[in-house]
Amino acid sequence: MPISLAPGTAEALIFDLMGTCCDWKSGIVSTLAQTSSLQALSDTDRSRLANDWRSGFFGEIHARFESGAPPEDIDVTHRRVLDRILAQRGLDTTTEEERRILVQRWHEQLAWPDAIDAIQRLKEKYMVVVLANGTTRLQLDIVKSSRIPFHTLFSSQLLQLTKPDPAIYHKALELLQIPPEKSIMVAAHAYDLRAAKKVGMNTVYIKRDTEDLNEDMDQVRSEVDVFFEGSAGDRGPMEKLADLLLSF
Repeated sequence: MPISLAPGTAEALIFDLMGTCCDWKSGIVSTLAQTSSLQALSDTDRSRLANDWRSGFFGEIHARFESGAPPEDIDVTHRRVLDRILAQRGLDTTTEEERRILVQRWHEQLAWPDAIDAIQRLKEKYMVVVLANGTTRLQLDIVKSSRIPFHTLFSSQLLQLTKPDPAIYHKALELLQIPPEKSIMVAAHAYDLRAAKKVGMNTVYIKRDTEDLNEDMDQVRSEVDVFFEGSAGDRGPMEKLADLLLSF
């Protein structure tokens, strides 16, 4: 689709964090492989378990939003989903300590290879912030481990709201003191960008292999202002975003 962002469009770039800027899956799969009680799992089994854990988390988040429940500590949500999927697979021998380590692993993530330099470049011209579901402690831990240099972090815990509630986008914009049309929501999740679009924000989709596994990408392309993806030997989607926005 043609790019529909124009010079002067934005003052602030508002990023989702896990999946968009950070590779959550590699760390989770690695920790599953190191878990003694799960040694019998194949690489394929571990990958599927990680995907089910992630999709189960999203299911819980959306259910809480639909019911009007307040944000929950993400560690609590991750633990509940983990317990459920282990039970469903007959993996009940996993110990309390192993489960604690698995949940804690979400706090330590590496940046995608294209993320750090792109964010560093973009923050010279724009406000570059995180708006994501989860606790502030989770975000601080992820930023520390990933070394992505954001200006500031807005968590659902801090704002007491949950994406995709329109109010969370409005609250972030209020804190940044900018109108929605002067912002760009950047995410690897179509649901996030659909919600941001409804409140008047510009939207950029970052295609990641770990995210939106059940979304129709042609449909997503038609819904967002800009769609970036990358392939082996190509510049990453975040680098392409920086190239575009710094060309204005």
